[in-house]
Amino acid sequence: MIKILSCLIPIKFLRIWFREFCNSIQIIFTAKHIGKNFQCSRFSTVNKNTIIKNHVKLNGMHISGNGKVILGNYFVAGFDSQIISTSHNYEGNDIPYDSTTIKSDVIIGDFVWIGAKVIILPGTVIGEGAIIQAGSVVHGEIPPYAIAGGNPAKVFKYRNIDHFIKLKTSKKDI
Repeated sequence: MIKILSCLIPIKFLRIWFREFCNSIQIIFTAKHIGKNFQCSRFSTVNKNTIIKNHVKLNGMHISGNGKVILGNYFVAGFDSQIISTSHNYEGNDIPYDSTTIKSDVIIGDFVWIGAKVIILPGTVIGEGAIIQAGSVVHGEIPPYAIAGGNPAKVFKYRNIDHFIKLKTSKKDI
């Protein structure tokens, strides 16, 4: 029995590795651009207009819609977060909405960290160094260095900018 279990454990880890490897390949062929040192764990998806800069970590993130999505350098996404770049046209010729969609770009600055299960809506801009609390729904603009959370996400604090800039300057390979 112990021999059987010792053989199964490596196979399980091999399956997990293979599934994540295939997921990374899917993202590489789908995204418009991927910078260096891209990391992807769990199952993530991107749209064809996604630009992923350097040192980005996705952890089960889903990017949907037809709008452009830019993920800045050193962006980190918590588990099961979403970015949506297209919305329905509720002012069209049908109720509740017609078949046309409205594309809105989503731009996320460098050194941004979003927590688990965050939803980022079309047209959102998140400034450099911002942190978004887990479970938040973000729409509009979040200023640089802000810490925001809630539904809708509101800024409730700012990072120590001097400390942030000191840490940022230690990153030589942006």
